[in-house]
Order: sequence, then structure tokens, then C-alpha cells
Amino acid sequence: MDDKTNYERGMKVRREVLGDAHVDRSLANRDEFNEEFQDLITRYAWGEIWSRPGLDRPTRSMIALALMVALNRGDEFRMHVRAALNNGVTREEIKEVLLQCAIYCGVPAANSAFHAAKEVLGA
Repeated sequence: MDDKTNYERGMKVRREVLGDAHVDRSLANRDEFNEEFQDLITRYAWGEIWSRPGLDRPTRSMIALALMVALNRGDEFRMHVRAALNNGVTREEIKEVLLQCAIYCGVPAANSAFHAAKEVLGA
């Protein structure tokens, strides 16, 4: 598959998962410095990985949440909480992911994630 096709497929998936408002903000902030990075993540993260048939989107979202907790990436975690909701992941499932992260990533990481998730979920 060529780069143009991957980009188009990736942009479709990116918009479905993250929402038009988020993607539009990202694209509006595109400049000469980060333009190639935006292209890269659209083609590869969204056009290649998120488009693969091997896992459904809710599962991919839950994996992304766990990885953002493990890596302590608060902003990306919040974005992926919203994405998980868009993908049909329930609040209960998000809670279960965070509880599992407490064991495998550490209580401090999970504690921060619970606080961030509450912000996004309005809980």
C-alpha cells in the first residue's frame, strides 16, 4: 500500500477514534517543524497499526491506556481516555485497566491515571 493510501486510511481512523475537533486542532498546529511528524503518525500509527484487523478498537484503546500509564504520559493518557469512550470502552473497563496497571506499572502511576481519568470522565 502506498503512503497516500495509508495517510487517507489513517486520517479516517484517526478522526473516528479521536474525533474531528482533536484532529482539526492537531492539523491547525501543524507547521514546517512538525508537519512530517503529523504525516508519520497518521500513516503509521493510524493507517497501519490502528487499521489492522487483529484487534478491535476497544482492545487497542485499552492497550493504549495501559501503555500511557506505564510511560507516565498524562496528556496522551487523557486523549486516549476520550478515544476509548469513542471506541465503546466503558467507564468500568477503564477502571479495570487502571487497577491492573496498579499491579504491573505501580501504584503511583495508577494513582495519577485515576486522577486524570476522573478529570476526563467528569466523575
